[in-house]
Amino acid sequence: MKLLKYLFVSSVLLVATSCGNNWLDLDPSTSVDTETSIKILSDVEFTLNGIYSTMQSSDAYSGRLVYYGDVTGDDMQAVSSTKRVANYYRFNFTKDNGPTSHWSYLYSIIQNCNLILMNIDKLKIDEEDAAYRDDLKGEALALRGLALFDLTRIFGYPYTKNNGASLGVPIIEGLSTIDSKPARNTVAQCYEKIIDDLTKSTKLLSGKFNKGKINKWGAMVLLSRVYLYKNDNTNAFNTAKEAIEGAEKQGYALWTNEEYPTAWGNDASASNPGEVLFEIVNLTTDSPGKESMGYLNSKDGYDDMCITCSFYQFLKEDPNDVRLKLLSFDKKYYAYVFKYQPQQNENIEDANIPLIRLSEAYLIAAEAAVKLNDNDAAVEFLDPIVRRANPDKTVQGEKITLERVLNERRKELVAEGHRMYDAVRNGLTIERVNVTDKNLSKTKHDTKYMKDINWAVLGTGVIANEMAVALKKNGKNIYAVGNRTYEKAVAFGEKYGIGKVYADYNEMFTDPEVDVIYITTPHNTHK
Repeated sequence: MKLLKYLFVSSVLLVATSCGNNWLDLDPSTSVDTETSIKILSDVEFTLNGIYSTMQSSDAYSGRLVYYGDVTGDDMQAVSSTKRVANYYRFNFTKDNGPTSHWSYLYSIIQNCNLILMNIDKLKIDEEDAAYRDDLKGEALALRGLALFDLTRIFGYPYTKNNGASLGVPIIEGLSTIDSKPARNTVAQCYEKIIDDLTKSTKLLSGKFNKGKINKWGAMVLLSRVYLYKNDNTNAFNTAKEAIEGAEKQGYALWTNEEYPTAWGNDASASNPGEVLFEIVNLTTDSPGKESMGYLNSKDGYDDMCITCSFYQFLKEDPNDVRLKLLSFDKKYYAYVFKYQPQQNENIEDANIPLIRLSEAYLIAAEAAVKLNDNDAAVEFLDPIVRRANPDKTVQGEKITLERVLNERRKELVAEGHRMYDAVRNGLTIERVNVTDKNLSKTKHDTKYMKDINWAVLGTGVIANEMAVALKKNGKNIYAVGNRTYEKAVAFGEKYGIGKVYADYNEMFTDPEVDVIYITTPHNTHK
């Protein structure tokens, strides 16, 4: 037997959690009386801090909401089938068994933004506090727009599929309860709301550096991203260009070739903001824990996700590409992307999470320019990214194609949550190509580590039925069943679509195709 584990049943059976109507139910700390919770501007800032804290969770922007877009693509993969990202990588989740966190965390963010936006204009403030109020309101609008955008691209078809005619997610502008059952809006309606929120936010937000919080330039790059997904390339280009110009006047700048390998762990400040326009700030004293991107992407952590062999070979086509220096190798088995670098005296699980970078703005402008047939502009904005990767390279004098820009996005934005979305919004297919590389000898798409685990169930009683239901619900493969009474095993197999039924249940223990045996018989029958 290739992998044999005996699982004995006790009085408790682990079953999968189910989706219900609790996706809008908030924790008591955020279930507040709207008439009394926000009285002064400091209450608004307190509520915003709670929103950023929600975003910091590894179930939100310090983990799942970021790696989802990578491990569902072709440039990153789960290291093995037991890793946290494996169900995403292998597309095991369905509408019935997918994590509710994608939905619940994002709607929690939206609800708390709604709480602010319902009350902030009612506050009596002094004239000198008007800019402070506007900045806080702008943050709430931008974060609500971000949350609705991510909900829409996770649960809806790409806008470009049918100009947004398909169903997206519910647009919630008030405060809902556990009993609320809002109808889904169309993708087009969701995009209209997202753009409205982000546009308003850019007119209110300050452009000053605001550590760990979204400012004008971060919101503007996010808006240009939304326009790009919508295929509104004129607005995508103009907004990205304005964001680049404004951010650089404020002191932001692309990291240099020399800075690039280690800049990810820099402690950004107003005097040296670097190129990250919005990031989740994590600390050892306020950490998302070991489910965070830093720990999942490290050979010294949970080593959950690595780059694929095909991406490694793609990246090293230019052996002088500085982005190769971000790869951290586990012997000659796997390579991890070391973008989630801890700041000084912090642990790797406490690394900050860059969500919006100036580099993305350049790539958005370049892609939009290609789609607008403006090659000069495409060269203008793509060339700084290419030259930063390798100062001896340039795209000056080239005809820039969409493939050229998307390839640069793959290299530049890997492990930041973009690849799968970039493919589907452009009507492309994710193709996982099996190649080998001596430096990544254990990294393969089709290995025994990535195959479906073949479960065998011994017994056909109540516990066996409960286990079969749980396994099926979670997309697991029940390969075989055995029982002392052959006829009962046959009936059980027919009930759950199990192909292998043993005439003698002892054959189960020598079957080389069985990975796990779940023993459901009474303890006194175990040998």
